[in-house]
Amino acid sequence: MKNKFWLALVAILALGMATTLFFRSQIAQASPNGYSIGATVANFTLQNVGGNSVSLADYKYKKGVIVVFTTNHCPFAKAYEERIIGLDKKYASLQFPVIAINSNDASDYEEDSFDNMKKRASEKRYSFPYLQDLTQTVAKAFGATRTPHVFVLKNEGSKFTVQYIGTIDDNYQDPTSVTKRYVEDAVNNILAGKPVVVTQTKAVGCAIGWKDA
Repeated sequence: MKNKFWLALVAILALGMATTLFFRSQIAQASPNGYSIGATVANFTLQNVGGNSVSLADYKYKKGVIVVFTTNHCPFAKAYEERIIGLDKKYASLQFPVIAINSNDASDYEEDSFDNMKKRASEKRYSFPYLQDLTQTVAKAFGATRTPHVFVLKNEGSKFTVQYIGTIDDNYQDPTSVTKRYVEDAVNNILAGKPVVVTQTKAVGCAIGWKDA
């Protein structure tokens, strides 16, 4: 009788441990580290400098999108700005446009305010939306940490999946010395129906300025 009791107790404890480990694994999968390669991106809606709201769902008829977390003040973002403009000019007509998002806390840098975002987009004649992530929820969902930080999304039946995460290319200082164009290579492969070869690189840029908790 005692043996049956102890066996039952061991079984209950084992079941409890297995249940705990299962829920821990589910929590880990939903951790705040952001999207991984192959993950499906949830729809988001943000305010554009043009005054309208823009959603990821608005691009459901595109082949994909190049999501760039960027900002006004960061020297790295400024160094890459013309290349970001160039990406949209090159790929928007191929149904793979750019979406730029500013998630920085403007209280840290006035240059990153919504009014200054409008001025910047107008001065540089952005051909793509420049969205303000005021609550920073979109940056956190993506796991963006730097400016610029790029996420190449492929449209698979109106479901956007992450195919590349990282930097634009291998030389932020001098565009004429670039030897590896990671974003272009990723988009070209997707458009050609091929898998992306380099799916992840280290984002090079300024740290996103987070709001105080």
